[in-house]
Amino acid sequence: MVGEMASETAGVSDSGIRRVGIVGGGQMGGGVAEVTARSGLPTVVREISPELAEKSRAGIERSLGRALDRGKIDEAAHASTLANLSFTTDLADLADCDLVVEAVVESFDLKAAIFRDLDAIVTSPDAILATNTSSIPIIDIAMQTGRPQNVVGMHFFNPAPVMALVEVIPSVRTDDAVTARVTAFATDVLGKTVVAAKDRAGFVVNMLLVPYLLAAMRMLEDGHASAEDIDTGMTLGAGHPMGPLVLSDLIGLDTMLLVGETLLAEYGDPSYAPPPLLRRMVAAGRLGRKTGRGFYDYS
Repeated sequence: MVGEMASETAGVSDSGIRRVGIVGGGQMGGGVAEVTARSGLPTVVREISPELAEKSRAGIERSLGRALDRGKIDEAAHASTLANLSFTTDLADLADCDLVVEAVVESFDLKAAIFRDLDAIVTSPDAILATNTSSIPIIDIAMQTGRPQNVVGMHFFNPAPVMALVEVIPSVRTDDAVTARVTAFATDVLGKTVVAAKDRAGFVVNMLLVPYLLAAMRMLEDGHASAEDIDTGMTLGAGHPMGPLVLSDLIGLDTMLLVGETLLAEYGDPSYAPPPLLRRMVAAGRLGRKTGRGFYDYS
């Protein structure tokens, strides 16, 4: 593995979760890894290449540096968080984790393959396999494994170190004790507020949020107003912390497209249909902040 782990005794809780694995070290996975490491838990992040592993490490270090500069953490917490993190390209390095959180792109096929691999690799029969999906039904992912009772949705929000909410989503096969352990872990160890969601595509937040964001894109596409005026209308007129198009750029327009398609397939409601503008922007590689350009230019 790239780097060394801190003490295995850190982060013990009533949930029994002492060591955490994160699959995917990008925007969301890196944020979740920072949260668990800041909470005192040895955390190993798996990426698919050494370059992406180093990129994930650098991103977490920048985030921790900002937290230190703003007085959100002190020098000791900064050092201990870094000591709790390690990075790998080998999924087998997650074998002895008590909780593995998958946080890759919103693709069912990719997530399904990862969960099949985790099912074969993770050794403890009590280990929890969690997905950070924002829309895909949990049961569809759980049934890729031989232990669907241990699979649960654990949906963090971006940026995970800042956002206080986690949606916990059991499937019809998730053991009640697993749901209770994950809820206790998120609240008592990570300091998050949990909302319980049913296993329906979009869960609570995205079922409400996505139609709003897509409606803003349709307004822009139809020429109702400029991107700036749409966003200003919602920040100053509705008290939102950021406008819908800025928020879409932050989420990632490729993610918005995939989530919209998943919700449309689940409910058949046209309010979930991704507008042509969104499809064209994704095809052009204009994905938002992560590529430097989306509805706005970040270069």
